[in-house]
This record gives sequence, structure tokens and C-alpha cells, in this order.
Amino acid sequence: MLNNLTECEEGDGGPNSQGDATSKESSPFINSSTSDVEKSQQYDGKNMALFEEEMDTSPMVSSLLSSLANYSNLTQGSKEHEEAENNEEARKKTVQAPRMGTLMGVYLPCMQNILGVILFLRMTWLVGAGGVLGTFIIVFMCCSTTMLTAISMSAIATNGVVPAGGSYYMISRSLGPEFGGAVGICFYLGTTFAGAMYILGCIEILLIYIVPAAAIFKMEGLEGAEAEAALLNNMRVYGTIVLSFMALVVFVGVKYVNKLALVFLACVILSILAVYAGVIKTSFDPPFFPVCLLGNRTLVSKGFDICAKTIEQGNATVTTKLWRAFCDSEFLNATCDEYFTNNNVTQIQGIPGITSGILAENLFSTFMEKNSILEKRGVPAVLDPEATVTNTNRYVMADITSFFTLLVGIYFPSVTGIMAGSNRSGDLQDAQKSIPVGTILAITTTSFIYMSSVILFGACVDGVVLRDKFGEGVNGNLVIGTLAWPSPWVIVFGSFFSTCGAGLQSLTGAPRLLQAIARDSIIPFLRWYFSNGEPTWALLLTACICETGILIASLDAVAPILSMFFLMCYMFVNLACALQTLLRTPNWRPRFKFYHWALSLLGMSLCLTLMFLCSWYYAIVAMVIASCIYKYIEFCGAEKEWGDGIRGISLSAARYALMRLEEGPPHTKNWRPQILVLMSLDGEQSVEQPRLLSLTSQLKAGKGLTIVGACVEGTYLNNQPQAQKADQSLRKLMEVEKVKGFSQVVISSNLRDATSHLIQAGGLGGLRHNTVLVSFPKNWKQAEEHHRCRNFIEVVRETTAAHLALLVTKNISAYPSNGERFTEGHIDVWWIVHDGGLLMLLPFLLRQHKVWRKCKIRIFTVAQMDDNSIQMKKDLMTFLYHLRFDAEVEVVEMHDSDISAYTYEKTLVMEQRSQILKEMHLTKNEREREIQSITDVSRGSIRRKNPSNLHPQRSIAEESVGGSGEEKPEEEVQLIQGKNATPTPTSPTSPTAPTPAAVTPGEEVQMTWTDETEKTNNPAVANPESVKDMFNMKPEWENLNQSNVRRMHHAQELNGVIVKKSKEAKLVLLNMPGPPKNRNGEENYMEFLEVLTEGLNRVLLVRGGGREVITIYS
Repeated sequence: MLNNLTECEEGDGGPNSQGDATSKESSPFINSSTSDVEKSQQYDGKNMALFEEEMDTSPMVSSLLSSLANYSNLTQGSKEHEEAENNEEARKKTVQAPRMGTLMGVYLPCMQNILGVILFLRMTWLVGAGGVLGTFIIVFMCCSTTMLTAISMSAIATNGVVPAGGSYYMISRSLGPEFGGAVGICFYLGTTFAGAMYILGCIEILLIYIVPAAAIFKMEGLEGAEAEAALLNNMRVYGTIVLSFMALVVFVGVKYVNKLALVFLACVILSILAVYAGVIKTSFDPPFFPVCLLGNRTLVSKGFDICAKTIEQGNATVTTKLWRAFCDSEFLNATCDEYFTNNNVTQIQGIPGITSGILAENLFSTFMEKNSILEKRGVPAVLDPEATVTNTNRYVMADITSFFTLLVGIYFPSVTGIMAGSNRSGDLQDAQKSIPVGTILAITTTSFIYMSSVILFGACVDGVVLRDKFGEGVNGNLVIGTLAWPSPWVIVFGSFFSTCGAGLQSLTGAPRLLQAIARDSIIPFLRWYFSNGEPTWALLLTACICETGILIASLDAVAPILSMFFLMCYMFVNLACALQTLLRTPNWRPRFKFYHWALSLLGMSLCLTLMFLCSWYYAIVAMVIASCIYKYIEFCGAEKEWGDGIRGISLSAARYALMRLEEGPPHTKNWRPQILVLMSLDGEQSVEQPRLLSLTSQLKAGKGLTIVGACVEGTYLNNQPQAQKADQSLRKLMEVEKVKGFSQVVISSNLRDATSHLIQAGGLGGLRHNTVLVSFPKNWKQAEEHHRCRNFIEVVRETTAAHLALLVTKNISAYPSNGERFTEGHIDVWWIVHDGGLLMLLPFLLRQHKVWRKCKIRIFTVAQMDDNSIQMKKDLMTFLYHLRFDAEVEVVEMHDSDISAYTYEKTLVMEQRSQILKEMHLTKNEREREIQSITDVSRGSIRRKNPSNLHPQRSIAEESVGGSGEEKPEEEVQLIQGKNATPTPTSPTSPTAPTPAAVTPGEEVQMTWTDETEKTNNPAVANPESVKDMFNMKPEWENLNQSNVRRMHHAQELNGVIVKKSKEAKLVLLNMPGPPKNRNGEENYMEFLEVLTEGLNRVLLVRGGGREVITIYS
């Protein structure tokens, strides 16, 4: 029976309830699906009876270890997916985790991606343009960057299970969804443009070195821009064809790519070995690759067969093809080019060999302008400075302007394959072991190859050949191929297949990376690219982006673009490792121990430096793209909590800032209201006064601290659900009103203590509230609302004792919402006493908001009889000028006047009410009836004294409740009150008659005039002496508390002036009087506040916190 009852109770809201329609996250750590009977059987005889009821959240160690041993979140690899396609039965079987070791899974893929198109097509040109020293510095910087990045990546990869997604997964889980998504997209774009670069390299090898005749746009006979345009158009056409073919291969099945990967890698290794073999061979038998020079200019070898002007045939001198290229006929007396006539033709050895000493000549850089002629150093030439260059198509020309930073941007893509192993993390047998070892070994190997290549190329090949990018001076051979042994074709075909393989690998990896990003659902517009199978749509998008790179058509222009994206990715990998290390998060326990935060920061600095070295404008564009993606993810609200380092650094920064705030209070110049908003809740835990948050939003404008507090009566154990519901209501309303801050709900046995706890304990350290915002209690005169009145006065007392500023809103329902706009009007400030300048600061802050922006500020101050009002106005205007406030100034003179009979009667009624509440122990209903009777009698006595000033007008309460057919809004009613409240001039001894304005909003329920009295306007009512005798109290005017009389008189006089001047104001701010020191006059204090604010629509009572909050100094 007990079990059944327990199940019924849990069915309504227990842990297994499905009422919220959210399934519990599957995890190996939690097992909450068994019933109580099953649990008792499961743990019977296992000595676990003491913990039986906690097994839902605290499973046995044995079951935990078993779940962990069988747990795997590795996604299905591409190879397994292809096998599943070929075997339909395999779909129904559990796919086993793929098994790839360090060599095949990490080392060789990294080698294949690192060694590629740049090594074969641009490395010799880089050495020739930048010199051995400059190029070695570039290579060392880039390789150091990738090595430091690999160290950071190894630390992150060994800090837990790394599923499919590789670098994106590591960055996003370390830096959060915003950074992870931004860097993941950048890495995806980099990988996609890398595919375009490999395809362009492939086409360049095909059209220039293998089958030049296949060019659709012929370049023969074209010069300058025309030849360049023809080459680029050929690259675009063939690049699009090759891209389409590669995308089709990837779509048909990546198993073909995986099968061909080893073949492509073998081509790369054989090509590199051929280069090293050729270098060794040059030491004793250099290959014969002559280069023909005219003066010091390098000639294109395709235009002639013999490097000479004339040759001897028999006894005759015969001109050569070279002669006919520069002269107008083949005869010796022909007119020839001036430079051709003045300079001799010489032939040099293009590859003098490693022992030739050519290294000294190639040690330093030789940068060239675009369309400048390739010249050899140290060779004399006769040149007329004023002569124009002709026959430019006969010389080897520079196709681009070269400089150091350009070389950095072109070279860096050759070291960007270090993520190939981490991208295959889902296919590795032991990713935590294979990724560090394989990646670092691959970088070490390739770094040695690149650095040795720089030195060997500079030591073996002549400078003019190195700077000849397309081998035009060596019979159109690939320059690195001239060095290879046994044949240049080894390099040509090896580089061709390696670029094809690298392009296929990029088109295979990029869609899966995009699929991994889409799977996390952090970027909404990528949801179309999420699928559990082959990423077809992602492949289509990748092909389209890759086509944009193909249309650029220049390998030298595409290389810096992908350098930016890769460098940004590497920079954030280093940042992630540095952050995790410096923050010392408990979960940061990498198995890879050879890392340090200083190395990560150095790697990050190198990445940033290289980004701006490569191309400062590309770097800015890449950062803008990443920033836009970051803000987009942040705007869409990625609800992901991955325990990232950004949350950790936020906590550390917050702790540091809080410790700094503890050093002392803020300077007056930095003071702004840090507001604690005290909200009241109804029985359903909903907010009663939402306009309080509207006013908060208008005051704060998103700046500073805002704590929205609420109180729940009860005990924490019993009322926690109500507190959570109240907190949700507060958060929802804060979101609607755009209030940036924190919500806090306190549970206590009574609301008074809960409010006190909020005031005392709100905030943390130096980040505490200095201002409390609360609404004036409504209907405080009603007996059932008496506790709200006492709570309000206690709040006033506690804020005063705590030196906190206090803002009290009167008629909060009349305040504007954030959607309203005042097109005109005034904000009136009644500066009666100086309490720190908060009264001046608040209207300035309000006018920053669009609701109050067009309202003008008016400042009123009160002058006494002995004050010089003219001088006061001048001083106040000077003060406001120094404060930089724009406001109208007016000094109001209040003359001494005798206390009216109405004031005495008002005070009498007030004291009688207080005395009744204190001395009579009546029931609630009886107390209300007695108070009503005293009120009616007192009003009757006032009417008898001056019946002529009474107006036959119904009370406000009756008009609003429904006694009249013409219902008037609250604002109009208060305007009527204000008009009728203006007293007529009387002699000091003549009493002024009470008006309907004397009926305060709190008196609307119990202090009404009867219809009979209104109809007859009969002032004859029972004498108040009879009531006094009934209670045996008999207070006379002379026996009244004179302090109360003076206060009532001052409140009425001040209220009359304020209503006269500020009746039409959009908002009235005035000083709030302090609370009574003893607790005997609490009701009197509330009555004074009512009289003071009577007849005004929107009132904000202000009490300062006891310190200056404005200053005239800068």
C-alpha cells in the first residue's frame, strides 16, 4: 500500500513524471528507471539497504564502472558508413568503434596534408625571392607556430574523450559554443578554400607542365595582361570541371577516397625521396639544365633552340632563331632590338650543384615588381636608362610583386595539415594517445623536410632558376623537377597526384566538420545540413564555397585567404589550452604532460602576428566574420553548457573585480544607483506591480547592478516550489521589460523578516545595492492591509540605518511602460532638503531613456520668510550650470500662516484612528465599523463649521466603484481633486472648509460620504463629543500633539504649493520625510505622506543614502 501511494505521489511531480514532456538525458551515471520493488530486489543481499532510497542519484560503484566501460559517444566513422551502405543488414547491428592506430590514423594523414602543393609548386620560388635566410625564418616561424599549436592541441585532446569533430569539438568544449561555433566555421572555410587551392595547383601542373596543349584559352603570342587573363580563364574552366568530378567521387563514396589515400601519400613520399636523391647526385654529377641570358636578362627557352645570336656553318655565319626573335629579318644587316645589339648572349648552368658555392649568392632576398624582367646578379649588361623595353614576351617576367609578408601568406598553407589526425578522432582506437604522438611526429618530420629543402635548394639551384616560378627558362620544366632524380617527371606526376589526393581529402573532411557543427544546434541556419548519414547538403555547400576559390583562379591569391582561417583556428586552440591551464579548472587533467601556459600564449601570439604579416586586410575580414558568427550565436541564445573555459575566466574576472570593489566605496563621479527592487507577489506567485520594473529599466538603461527581489512566506523545505515559480515569474518579467540583472527570492516565516534579509544580504562583496526601490502600499488604511503599512515603514527605517538610498513610487500603475513616449511635459523636482544630490541625478538618468527623453526638467526649491529668494535662484542656477544640468529653476516662497481648523480636525481624526487601533481590541469588522463612524462624525462637525464651501459632489471612491454613470479615469479624478483642493483666501482666524481633496486614496473605502448627505447637503450631524464620550477619550484641540499638528499643517501647505505648480507634470520627485523615531506614530507618518502627495498623478519620493552622489568637478 505504501509503495502504491509513493508511486501515485511521484506520478504527479516526481522524478519520473512526464508532465514536462522532457525526457531525461541518457547518461551512464544515472539509473532511475527501476521501481521501488525492483530496487529492493536488485539490492537485496548486497549490504546496500542503507542507500537503497538514494540509488536513483547515487548508483553502486560496480554499476557505475560497468556503465563507463560500455559507454561510447563516438560517432559512426565514414568508413563504417560506407560498409553499412553496402550491407543493409549492418544497419540493424551495433556499429563497432573503428580501429585505427597512430601511424595510419594520425601520422600518415598529417604527412599527406602538410606536404603538398606549396612544396612542389612554390618552394623554390620562395627561396629565390626571399633568399635562404628570409625563407628559413618564414619556415621556422610557421613550423614553430604549428608545433606550439600541436602541443596545446595534444593537451586538450588528452583531457577526455574526443568524439568526431576534432578541432571544432576541442575548441567549442574549451571556449564555449560562441567561440566554438565561430572558430569551427572559420576552420570549415579554411578547409574548403584549401580544397580550392589544391585543385588550382592540380590544374597548374596539368596545363603548364603535363599537357600545355590542352589549354582552351591559348597563351601563345600573348603578352602581359592578356596572357595572364588567358591563364586564369583556363584555371577557372578546368578547376570547375575537376571540382565537379571530385565532389561526385566524394558523393559516390568516401571509401574510394580512403582507398586512394595511401596511393597519393606514396606519390608524395616518392617525390620527396627523388628530390633528396637529386641533391645528392648534384654533388658529383650535376644535371644539365642550361639557362640562356641576354646580358643579365633571362630568356624564355621556348623561343629558340640554340643559346647564341649566330652560329658558324661551314665558312658562313648563320643567324639563329634567337636572332630572328629580336631582329626584323634573318640577315646580319637586319635592324635588331637595341638591348639585343648591345649585349652578349651567355649560357649558365641552372643547377650548378651543392658543391658549387651558389649558396652565398642565394643567401639574401631578391624581391621583384610585377612585370619586371628576371635578371641575374653579377652579370654585366649595357642598358640605356631612357630606352623602353621591347620584346617582353622573350624574357622571363615576374607575374606578381613579391615582398616578405606575401611570402609568409603563400607559404603558411603548407603547414596547415596538423589537424588531419584530430579530425579523425572518431575513427581512432585511442585518440588520447594517437593524436599527440602522431601529430607531433608528423610536424617534426615535415619541419625537417621544409627547413632542409630551403637550404638544399639555395645550395644547388641558381637564383634565376629559383625565381623562375613556372620554369620558363628551363624548357618549361617544373623547377623542383629539374633537381629530381632520375627524372623530372617523377616530381610532376607525384605532385599532380598528391594535389588531387589533398583536394579529395579536403572535400571529404569539410562537410563532416560542418555536419558536426550543425549537430550541436548552436547555429540555427545550419540545421538543414544536419544528418546522421552522409552529409550530402553539406557537401553541396562546400562545393559552392570551393567554387568561389576556383573563380579567383590564382593559387597565390587563394593561399593567404585560407591562411587567415587556419591561423585563427590555431590561435584559439592555443588560447583554450592557456585558459584551462591558468584557470586550473578541476577537470583539466591532460594525460599529455609536456605543455605549459607560456608555450600556448607564445603560440597564440605567433598566430596573431602571422595573420597580420600575411595580409592585414584579410586578417580583419576573418576577424569580422568570426565576430559576426560569435554575436549571431550569442544573439540566438545557444543553450549549451559545456563547462567551457570562458565561463571559468568569467568567474575569475568576476572574483577579481569583486575583490577590487572591496577596496573602498566608489568615487562620487562613478556613483550610480545600484537598485534592489522589492516586488510583491500575489497568491499565484505572479508579480503585482510590473511597472516597477519598467521604471527600473528606464532608470538603469542596462547599466549597473539590478537585483529584483521577492519574498515568499513559509519554510524553505515546504515552499521551495513556490519560490522557484516566483523566480521564474521575475525572470520572465525582467526579460519582457529588458531589465538586465539578477532575481532573488527569499523564503522566511514572515514577509517582514524576508524583506529585511533581502536588504541585508542582497549582492556580493562590493557589488551590492545602494538604492532600494519600493512601491507605496496601496489601501494601507484597510485593516487587512495594515501589515503592509508596517512592513513599508520598517523598510524605510532599515534603509536609513543601512545608509541606502530609497525610492518610493506613488500610484505606480500610472507610470509609463517602456513602449510609451512622452512628446512633451515636465519632470518636476521639489528640492526641499539636500540629501546628497540624488534628487538631481534621477531626472538626468530618466531623460537618458526614450520614454522621458523629450521631457524638460524643472527644479523647485522652497524659500522661507527670511530667505533671499532672488539670490537663491541665482545660486541654484550657478550650481546647476556647474553640474552640467539643463533645467528651469523656480524658487517658491511659503509664507507663515495660521493653522486652519481643517488641519486640527484632520489631525484629530488621525490621532483618534491611531488611538483606536492601539487601545481597542475589537474584531476586524468591528474595528472597521468604529473607525468609519468616527470618520463620518468628524466630517459632519467640519461641515457644520463652514457649510457654504461644501460641494454636492460624490466621493472619488463611489464614482470609481460604480455609483455614477460617468466613470472617470484615475488621472482625471485626481485633476478634479487638485482643482477643488485649492483653498480660498481667508483670514488667519477663519477656518478653511474641507474639500473632496481631503479624501486620500487610502480613505476611498472607509471614508465616504453617504448618498443621503450628498442629496440633502445637510451639515447637521451628531456632535463628535458624543463619540469621544463613548470611548472615554475626549481629546480637545488643545490636547492634540502639537508636533503632529505642525507636521500636518506643513504637509497641507506644501501639498497645496506642489499641486498648484506641478499638477500637470509627468512626474514629480520630492524629498521623502524621515520615519518616526518611535513606533507610536507609524500611522501618523503614513497619513503625512498621503497628505503631502495628495492630488498628484505620478510621485517619486526620494531619500538619500547619506553621501554625495553628484559633483561639480571633472
